[in-house]
Amino acid sequence: MAEEEEKKSENEQQKEESKEPQSKNPILQWAILGAVVIVLAGAGFFIGRMIKGSSVPAAAGADQQDSQAQTDNSVPDDGKTWFYKDFEPVVANLNDPGVMRYARATLTFEISSAAQQDKTIKLFQDKTPILTNWLTIYLASLSLEDIRGDRNLKRIQTQILDAFNEELFPNQKPKIVHILFKEFAIQ
Repeated sequence: MAEEEEKKSENEQQKEESKEPQSKNPILQWAILGAVVIVLAGAGFFIGRMIKGSSVPAAAGADQQDSQAQTDNSVPDDGKTWFYKDFEPVVANLNDPGVMRYARATLTFEISSAAQQDKTIKLFQDKTPILTNWLTIYLASLSLEDIRGDRNLKRIQTQILDAFNEELFPNQKPKIVHILFKEFAIQ
C-alpha cells in the first residue's frame, strides 16, 4: 500500500511538472498583441504610400500639405504645365441603397511639361475608354457621405490622380500634376 501511495505522489509530481505555467493576466497579453498588430498595420500602410510616392493627409490642416506633397512627389515643376480638357464627362450612380443619386464629373488634367503634348494627347485618346470605365466604377463605389465636403473631394482627386498616372505612365514618373474638377455635380 505504501508503494501505491508513492506511485500516486510521483504521478502527481510529474503532472505538476508537465503543466505549463499559466499567465497571470491574459487581458494584458491580448492588449499587447492588439497594439503590436495596429502599429505594424499602420507602419505597413504608410511605408506603402511612401514607396508609391503619393501623399497621405495626416491632420485636418493637411490640405496645403497634400497639395505640396503632390507637386513635390510627382514631377519636378519647371513652372510650365499644360492642360488636357477634352476628357468626356462621367456619370455614375452612387452607392446609396434605396436612393437614386448620381454624380457627374468632368475633369481637366494639368500635365507636366516633361510630357510631350502631342504624344500625351494621343495616349489620352487611346486610353479614354479604360480611364472612363475606371472612373465610372470608382464613382459608383462611393456613397453620398464619401463625396460630401472639401476633404473628401481632395481625397477623390488624389485617388484619381494616382490611378490615372499609374494607367497612363506605368513604371515612370507621374506626368499628371493635378486633377481639376471642371464640373462635379451630385443629384
